[in-house]
Amino acid sequence: MTDIRRADERYPGGEPAAGIETRHAFSFGPHYDPDNLRFGALIACNEERLAPGAGFDEHPHSHTEIVTWVVEGELTHRDSTGRESVVRRGDVQRLSAASGVRHVERNDGAAPLTFVQMWLAPREPGGTPSYETVRALPDTTPYPVPEAAATLHVRRLAPGENTDLPAAPYLYVHVVRGTVRLDGEALGPGDAARLTDAGAIRATATTAAELLAWAMTGE
Repeated sequence: MTDIRRADERYPGGEPAAGIETRHAFSFGPHYDPDNLRFGALIACNEERLAPGAGFDEHPHSHTEIVTWVVEGELTHRDSTGRESVVRRGDVQRLSAASGVRHVERNDGAAPLTFVQMWLAPREPGGTPSYETVRALPDTTPYPVPEAAATLHVRRLAPGENTDLPAAPYLYVHVVRGTVRLDGEALGPGDAARLTDAGAIRATATTAAELLAWAMTGE
């Protein structure tokens, strides 16, 4: 089964007056939707835009795997474990909140920042918080998050290029940029497809495109 969710169906959030614009793919805050709480392990897929100097002040997380993909600009991360890093386009950042952690996310650069942040529910709660950044993740290198029984696959495609996406009980495909055809549907920036027990599926780029695909077992 394929469920297409369009960019203009996302729930608005953030604080535009403070330079923060957010678009939520799943039920969040005042936009409560009991039929849109999660898909597989994925409980959030937020498109975030921060103006220079804007950001999220220190706030807590727990029992969540937080994976961030920077689209444009630079994201400065600081957390209560003492880690600080700058995440750039093509980098993957993961914060395993485990039993609890606090962090700050800011655009300390001179250019606008755009990133996609995805939250996954771990199979087991608790544990010790951890953090890592993978620089310039290659297209051919899957990024596993075993705590959530999930793997992130990145695809960058030239116009007319095809790619096979993995079979999985749950497959979530988010279009970062460009346009593609997937399972007979045309998808553009910010659109997403939720596929359940679909088997291997092919995506075809109709323009230069970038995709993020989560393969999840649902355990």
